[in-house]
Amino acid sequence: MAYFPFFSDVSGKLCLIVGGGKVALRKAEKLLPFQPKIRVVSPEFCKGFEQLPVELIRRDFRDSDLEGAFMVISATGNETVSRQIFRLCSNRRIPVNTVDDKEKCSFIFPALVQAGCVTAGISTGGASPVFARYLAEKSREILSGRLADIGMLLAEQRPRILERFSTEAGRRLAMEALLDRCLSGEELPDLRQIEAILEEVEE
Repeated sequence: MAYFPFFSDVSGKLCLIVGGGKVALRKAEKLLPFQPKIRVVSPEFCKGFEQLPVELIRRDFRDSDLEGAFMVISATGNETVSRQIFRLCSNRRIPVNTVDDKEKCSFIFPALVQAGCVTAGISTGGASPVFARYLAEKSREILSGRLADIGMLLAEQRPRILERFSTEAGRRLAMEALLDRCLSGEELPDLRQIEAILEEVEE
């Protein structure tokens, strides 16, 4: 089954990870660039957790740990605990991902690619995680270097274009003209060249 890619702002929001093994560590590392508040509950933690800017609670999971959670990742490897967490999250309508158990997931982790301001999530709906990771690596190669710089330039110029052009059509033409110039030139345009490009755009 295909999954709809739903992007959400998690910055400053509480993400609860239950489990302290290597899989839980990888999930925390994937989340950190998006700046959530991460709390990890587990009786034990594998090497690497102490180096992360996350809150570690060394004990078994309690129902009360879900209070205030925006999302939950269940990575205990314990079927009974996983079932309990999924039931509680479902009742409270808290998005939950249970590692390696698609039936106990209300959302899944895609293979993530991040380059500058661009984030891509690739999923095969659980059919082939290996293929998803392969596609992510190919996407990472495509988005590295010059394309990442182009993405950052367009992001920096977007507020200027929104202010300068009053219509959606004008803004689209301006962004397209700027993108075409970025893709065709050997170097990215400087501010003087960007101004000249925008002057040529008519709403």
